Amino acid sequence: MSASKKTSRAAATPAPARNAVRPGGRILADALVAQGITHAFAVPGESYLDVLDGLYAVRQRVQLTTCRFEAGAVNMAEAFGKLTGRPAAAFVTRGPGACHAAIGVHIAMQDSTPLLLFVGQIPFAETDRESFQEVDYRKMFAPLAKWVTQIDAPERIPELVAHAVDVATTGRPGPVVIALSEEMQKRMAQVADLKRAEVSVPYPDPAAILKLQAMLARARRPLAILGGGGWSEEGRADIGRFLAAHEIPVAVSFRRQGHYPGTADNFVGDLGVGSDPALVARAKEADLVLAIGSRLSEAVTQGYTLFEPAGAPIVHVFPEQAEIGRVFRPALGIATDLNAFARAVARLAPGKIAWGEWTRSLRALRLETARAPEYQGALNLARVMQTLQRMLEPDAVLTTDAGNFATWVARFLHLSDGQRFLGPTNGAMGYGVPAAIGAKLAEPGRQAVAFVGDGGFLMTGQEIATAFHHGVAPIVLVFNNAMYGTIRMYQERTYPGRVSGTALTNPDFARYIEAFGGHGERVERTEQFAPAFERAVASGKPAVIELVMDTEQITSRARISDLRASAKVRKPAKRPARLAAASRRKPRR
Repeated sequence: MSASKKTSRAAATPAPARNAVRPGGRILADALVAQGITHAFAVPGESYLDVLDGLYAVRQRVQLTTCRFEAGAVNMAEAFGKLTGRPAAAFVTRGPGACHAAIGVHIAMQDSTPLLLFVGQIPFAETDRESFQEVDYRKMFAPLAKWVTQIDAPERIPELVAHAVDVATTGRPGPVVIALSEEMQKRMAQVADLKRAEVSVPYPDPAAILKLQAMLARARRPLAILGGGGWSEEGRADIGRFLAAHEIPVAVSFRRQGHYPGTADNFVGDLGVGSDPALVARAKEADLVLAIGSRLSEAVTQGYTLFEPAGAPIVHVFPEQAEIGRVFRPALGIATDLNAFARAVARLAPGKIAWGEWTRSLRALRLETARAPEYQGALNLARVMQTLQRMLEPDAVLTTDAGNFATWVARFLHLSDGQRFLGPTNGAMGYGVPAAIGAKLAEPGRQAVAFVGDGGFLMTGQEIATAFHHGVAPIVLVFNNAMYGTIRMYQERTYPGRVSGTALTNPDFARYIEAFGGHGERVERTEQFAPAFERAVASGKPAVIELVMDTEQITSRARISDLRASAKVRKPAKRPARLAAASRRKPRR
């Protein structure tokens, strides 16, 4: 069951306002309950022992997940926020713990995901002495988070936690970082809890909706680019009704495949790293671009080359005014909550549709690029992805790490309407496994499948221990090509044949998961995958399926030999004539 269709524990049993004398650690735990926070992910530290004690007191209302690494903990919380639309809390200790957690904050910021990160801090009286593990978190996290603050007085905990939730969830969603000074957590205070605020979201200007309708009526080759964070189930359904009724071709932005069903007749692919070159070429022919929720980032716009400064008119719909027009000047900018926008346009009746053939041609391109080639080697990953598509549960949650392996997922696997896809748009490795665990903890009844390369798996794959500890069973597909594949690809393009720093030595991944008590499979041939996946599902345990790749097949479209053959021979730069002449002179004795 999706998060929007079920009542959260916090909503069902609202926390009563308290006015008793309590220590800061307990006030903080009660503040989380009052603000509807139901899940916390933590690596424990002595800098927030009193908060841990407070969380023990509210353990029936806030589920505390003990993790093995701070980056994994924050990635679990980030995936929870992506899937449910509500922030989870992550707790880490000061100094090294906060530094390890920073990557998850960066993911949440670039992916527009609501998140609360609490960091234990040194005693306030020791500030600016370079005390043990002292860091100024306002400076450290300033470019990574929507807001950074520190709580030094327990009386302010309800106020600041409530505001943190409001900041994280309104406008463009994002992460908030809160440092907790050590002595504050111990101090006793008498302060009332604050209830959650009902914040009305910004609705689109009706005049802007009418202008959008008029622009669409004049278009002959429209293209919608759907992206962003903060979508609700209702919002996805509403925007889907609008785009389908108007037969507008839809491309999702980088790693946003869960926003629109890949099986729909007007889904035309993804715009990001590894996109279909044919789709990129046709996107440049569009005469109207509807950028709905997408930031039009570097990855989406192919290095900011997809659109010309004075090219096709762009309608940019985004919840933050400052993002509209940051790079590409729109013909119409609409600053609004995305779900409110979807609700408004879902009511628009389609007029005469003059682009039916355009949509059909883009869809045909998508179906053609998703046709499985006859790759060399025993394991055809295209057919594996198509097999997996047929075997997934209708509400499965898929998570992905960063790496070249993900091009097979994006190209050959179409999600259905009830399935979700969680991936880091900032290209962070180590996301896939913790994200699958976070998704499974958020909604235990849904199937969770992670895609990860061999490099990314050994960054945070140890978090599989967290899955065992808390009784959830994700299935992890490890794409093993014994290299950092993306970097090797760029290496071969620029310095063909000069392999440096990208080769890897790996363990037996099936035996790795078996050491934890889980289910392991090793797949070397295409026909082995379906029974291996069936056994993994039937085991009911956390599972790893190792996919042994052809190391020569560096992407879904190229082999290493292809890259080397097409790479230009590097020539030494021509030296100035004066230097060249000097090099020919006889040396003086």
